[in-house]
Amino acid sequence: MNAFAYRLVNVFAEAPLAGNPLCVFEDGAGLDDATMQALALQFNLSETTFILPSAAPGATARVRIFTPTFEMPFAGHPTLGTAHVVRELFGAGDAVRLDMKAGVISVTANGDVWTLEAGAPRAHAPELTRAQLAEMLGLEEADVRDGARWVDTGSEQLIVPLASAAAVGRCRPSGERLGRFSRGATRQGLAYVWARESETAARVRFFFTKYGSVVEDPGTGSACANLGGWFVVTGAPLPLALSLSQGDEVGRPCRIGLSVDADRRIFVSGRVIELGRGTVSL
Repeated sequence: MNAFAYRLVNVFAEAPLAGNPLCVFEDGAGLDDATMQALALQFNLSETTFILPSAAPGATARVRIFTPTFEMPFAGHPTLGTAHVVRELFGAGDAVRLDMKAGVISVTANGDVWTLEAGAPRAHAPELTRAQLAEMLGLEEADVRDGARWVDTGSEQLIVPLASAAAVGRCRPSGERLGRFSRGATRQGLAYVWARESETAARVRFFFTKYGSVVEDPGTGSACANLGGWFVVTGAPLPLALSLSQGDEVGRPCRIGLSVDADRRIFVSGRVIELGRGTVSL
């Protein structure tokens, strides 16, 4: 039997048992695709990552990201959490480059707060009325603002602006409505809702379907990047910086930093806290 070391970290966390949990396998070179997928299901976290050698020029390491049911080309909190582990394993300092299926992602650190630069956004408007969006989210039509977009800076998601932070809190989507209304170019059955609480703060939530039921993610870095893309494609004044609150409704408070500079570059940041280590014998 071979032993495969892993670490448990919490991303976007301001306390050890807050944030979005992630399992990072330190060396996935001896694992095939099916075993990686089975291990992701075994841990049953939103994502599990595997660190591998990379042949990409300038990359520190290759990273593969698995949910319990499929592999993802990019996701925010796995990128930040894996970068935290790569820094220690490779002695890479506070700047690493991770080779992912979505491309090579640059990640930098200030202490244990990590920041990634997302890709340029691609976007299109959904073929949905405000009334249909409201029905999908279990809200009144007045709770939904104009401007919903499918945005992709690495993983496509439906970004829906709401009229108030209170409306964000009132969202009660159903699996059937998400599956029926939320259909993008590459993904379906998900929605990221947001509203400003102030000029520098916003409240956000991310819903997706799993086995026909609605699941709420505590902290979604890829959707945060897509919100940055939403600001870019809708012509919002730049630069901007926001502190996003997510996950309080599911008991895992996450605090996520979003900034978009004058050159339309999108950055997502959050603190990473290591919780524990172990091995799996296979």
